[in-house]
Amino acid sequence: MLLVENLTKSFGSNTAVDRMTFEVDRPMMIGIIGRSGAGKSTFLRMMNRMTPASSGRLVFEGTDVLQLTGGGMRQWQSQCAMIFQQFNLVPRMDVVSNVLHGTLNRRSTLGTMFNLYPTEDIHKAIDILDRLGIADHAAKRAEALSGGQQQRVAIARALMQDPKVILADEPIASLDPMNAQIVMDALRRIHDEDGRMVIANLHTLDTARRYCDRVIGMRDGRIVFDGSPAQLTVGVARDIYGADETFSESATSTEIREHTGHQARVPA
Repeated sequence: MLLVENLTKSFGSNTAVDRMTFEVDRPMMIGIIGRSGAGKSTFLRMMNRMTPASSGRLVFEGTDVLQLTGGGMRQWQSQCAMIFQQFNLVPRMDVVSNVLHGTLNRRSTLGTMFNLYPTEDIHKAIDILDRLGIADHAAKRAEALSGGQQQRVAIARALMQDPKVILADEPIASLDPMNAQIVMDALRRIHDEDGRMVIANLHTLDTARRYCDRVIGMRDGRIVFDGSPAQLTVGVARDIYGADETFSESATSTEIREHTGHQARVPA
């Protein structure tokens, strides 16, 4: 389904992604972890064609997407939706209009200029917002929502594209633990219910273990781990992050704990 082969990105003398190679044979929820500068975001941007690759192949369902140009590239970008850490919404625009921006790739120039949307698209946007538990905020400005709600609006916008792949670049990095779990629950449900591939850059090990089917660890642009969440031990994490024996993953945990110390989770 997805083949990444010797994918490389260099910026001058600096190699951000170094011969990255892995294969995915079915829709999965994949977490990519590693310290800042490991190449995680650069990989997602190459996959979405926001950043050109220096060399290598990225084949999805038989098509090398790195070779696509013009309309073919735009079609791929509509099938491969991006979700960003900072949401990338239009703050003063209402929520439903932000969601409808997910249809821009297939709309006419005239419709885009005058902000005209088919009734069926409006209904679909509201249905998606309802699925994510925020339909009652559809008429509000995006800036009036909390960070977690805004990220769910960004997820709804991605779903409006009806993508085959969702790429999430540190989707919970700026959220508190409660909202982080709500957002990750939503991404996991989208994978489970829709059968969409989800690839998420994550910064906490507990999140990767809890939500992902497969975890890829990157260090200095290279894959240094590729396995199941159960194989992501503290020792493996130390190698991924280049840390010594003082490394403790508890400092990066996003689990919600009550004052008694017992773990409290948001139900899926």
